[in-house]
Amino acid sequence: MKNVRGFTVIPALPEALKPLRELAYNLWWSWNPDAYQLFRRLDIDLWEEVYHNPVSLLGRVDQRRLEQAAGDAGYMAHLNSVLMSLHDYMTGQTWFDEHYIDLKGQSIAYFSAEFGLHECLPIYSGGLGILAGDHLKSASDLGVPLAGVGLFYRQGYFTQRLSSDGWQIEEYPYHDFHQMPVTMVKDAQGNPLRITVDIAGSSVAAQIWKVQVGRVNLFLLDTDLPGNRSEDRQITYRLYGGDQDMRIRQEIVLGIGGVRALEAMGIRPAVCHMNEGHSAFLSMERIRLVMERDHLSYDEAAEVIRASNVFTTHTPVPAGIDTFPLDMVRKYLEKYVNNMGCGWDRFLNLGRQSQNPRDQAEPFCMAVLALKLAGCSNGVSKRHGRVSREMFHKVWPGVPVNEVPIISITNGVHTKTWLSQDMAELFDRYMGPQWADNPVDRDVWARVWDIPDGEFWRTHERRKERLVAFVRRRLREQLRRRGAPPAEIKAADEVLDPDALTIGFSRRFAPYKRGTLMFRNLERLGKLLTNPHRVVQVIYAGKAHPNDTLGKEIIKQLIQWANRPEFRRRIVFLEDYDINVARYLVQGVDVWLNNPLPPHEASGTSGMKCPPNGGINLSVLDGWWPEAYDGENGWAVGDGRIYSDIEYQDHIDSESIYDLLEKEIVPMYYDRGPDGLPRRWIQLQKGSMSTITPVFNTNRMVAEYTEQLYAPAVRRWLLLTTENYQRGKEFTSWTKHVCQDWGQVQVLTIQADEEINAKELSVGDELMVRANVRLGSIKPQEVRVEIYTGRLDLDGEISDGCAVPMQCAGQADGDSTFTFQGRIPCQQAGPHGYAVRVVPCHPHQCHPYASGLIRWG
Repeated sequence: MKNVRGFTVIPALPEALKPLRELAYNLWWSWNPDAYQLFRRLDIDLWEEVYHNPVSLLGRVDQRRLEQAAGDAGYMAHLNSVLMSLHDYMTGQTWFDEHYIDLKGQSIAYFSAEFGLHECLPIYSGGLGILAGDHLKSASDLGVPLAGVGLFYRQGYFTQRLSSDGWQIEEYPYHDFHQMPVTMVKDAQGNPLRITVDIAGSSVAAQIWKVQVGRVNLFLLDTDLPGNRSEDRQITYRLYGGDQDMRIRQEIVLGIGGVRALEAMGIRPAVCHMNEGHSAFLSMERIRLVMERDHLSYDEAAEVIRASNVFTTHTPVPAGIDTFPLDMVRKYLEKYVNNMGCGWDRFLNLGRQSQNPRDQAEPFCMAVLALKLAGCSNGVSKRHGRVSREMFHKVWPGVPVNEVPIISITNGVHTKTWLSQDMAELFDRYMGPQWADNPVDRDVWARVWDIPDGEFWRTHERRKERLVAFVRRRLREQLRRRGAPPAEIKAADEVLDPDALTIGFSRRFAPYKRGTLMFRNLERLGKLLTNPHRVVQVIYAGKAHPNDTLGKEIIKQLIQWANRPEFRRRIVFLEDYDINVARYLVQGVDVWLNNPLPPHEASGTSGMKCPPNGGINLSVLDGWWPEAYDGENGWAVGDGRIYSDIEYQDHIDSESIYDLLEKEIVPMYYDRGPDGLPRRWIQLQKGSMSTITPVFNTNRMVAEYTEQLYAPAVRRWLLLTTENYQRGKEFTSWTKHVCQDWGQVQVLTIQADEEINAKELSVGDELMVRANVRLGSIKPQEVRVEIYTGRLDLDGEISDGCAVPMQCAGQADGDSTFTFQGRIPCQQAGPHGYAVRVVPCHPHQCHPYASGLIRWG
């Protein structure tokens, strides 16, 4: 068939209901129950059938029902109330407006390979995407001028199905973008706006789609276009699909194409935030754009762009980071890099920790590229920050591990997205609207204790009843699709008990998550699950990556155990874990189990979603939990010790889980007073809610990103780019001068107080240290001379040291030698040591080690 011309049909909404279309295309409705209910009221059954997609709903709802709603005074009052709330939200004064007046007009671009915003937009796989979606929602709530950039996957991640023996089967349905809450970005002539990216000699076009997330826009690139080659159309087919070759092509489109898309729309962000290393190529494109547009050299452009880039690493193990063979990188990027004038070897070294440019064995690492071209970097929990500093310390040779410039900003969740409507209404009654307006206010969450225990418990019970009904309904559908016999399908109505202690475990089924840890001792587990007087039940959900055979084996093994006659009503595995399933689980379970192999959990956010809903965490002390756990707001599995023998670690942790369940959790849950209320359990729920919810939310998290990373980076950008990049050029010239002359820097002598003979001091004393430093052509004000001091470990090395600044006391012998002195305060008894070092110092530096230069005495 030739010369087919396309057109789009939109719903014929009555005039009074036309605002519904605008509302449907702003995902603000997804975290506002009144707006959500507005669509659900049109047709409850159809709302479930279209999987809570308002655009699809409006296109399929019966025209007579629309006319009826338009004439319904109650429905119209509901609509007008929601529209007024949306207007107030979109136009009201925000936190960012109040705190960052000087940054008005600037913008931040947030790049991520996946975004988990809602189940009707399936372009996410798990925690990274859910976090990115919550990040956008909180940026909207706070008024942070942020735009998201990602890829629009035609087939998403995958739909999970399980065979009769429990083996995971992946299905890849095609998604109709025109039936989703997205709009195509068009140029001034009304044509689809497209950009092109060269990929191994092929010009690949991508069109841009926009998702409205409250005040924030998310832009998604789509290469599934008729003019592209078949292999290029497939670039945006599947999230995390294909081999390494497909992955690097996706990351070129995300990073390079994403920056070009923003430029094509006239958006020039002051800061770009790389959420994991997938988008790290954006740094090179930003450099190229500045060089081309503003006629800067590569070095000048690189300094300016580095100062305005932010990078977040989410991976605590090297195996989880994207790396590519050097020949693959050469195939796709050599021409691009050479055209920039960067130099191929210089570019390769940006992606490798090795300082040897001739080392061909080390692959090109996207996280290292991001670290070297970002002015600020962070891990996603305090523990993960420490792990990341250890993992990447070779990027900054000579810098002590504890001073590696990677800070930590702990993850959070968007509270309103994950909170049940029942609990939200309870909060409204007893805590007022402040819990929603300012979810980080601890005083507001302390009012949880004012909620009567009876009401609190009944609300939680209602959510668990809905969870059990949802699980039964979903299980019936699973069995029906699988071709199970009618008796087995009917038995699905008897699984789980709404009154029983319910444990939830849902996440990506990677081996380190230890999904079957509870099954190590089947005898102890059996006694817990089959006690008729104190019933315990567990709900599992999660996907394994299509290429993760071990993860699939774990699911299969779990299913086979769950199918044992004695466990069949007490253990359920739900297929196709997604945002909708997660919402039901975190809103209804009593206990959230988290038992990854430490220290492999960077943060984890699933457990953060339970406390606002009354769920309590049972978790190993890894990721975010060591920061949250206070001994009275949940349970800790083990004592935090990490063993080199994984088998022994599994034994210790599984025994800890059994002990906690048998001796504390189950008895406390079933300890009821005369009124039938588990008073001690409710106290623990309220303790968890009041201490965890105001801290581990994305409003706090995004505010910290803004205060610690975004705002400083925006100000550096403004400083370095004003007056035709004058300060940026001067800073580049200074950096070159220091790098060229750093070989002249030498610590000649170090002396402590002469009166200290026995090398013993008392707490409260000070040790004066003097050093003669030869600087050559470098001036004293261009360096920082420091005493690095701390306790000595058993190997005689300084452990967790700190820097004490030394002051220039004047010129010593020779024109370029200066004396520096400083005092070490003796604050703690024990063996201590010190060393003297010199680092470059300039007010425009992002951090002291940005130049990679350090000289030790």
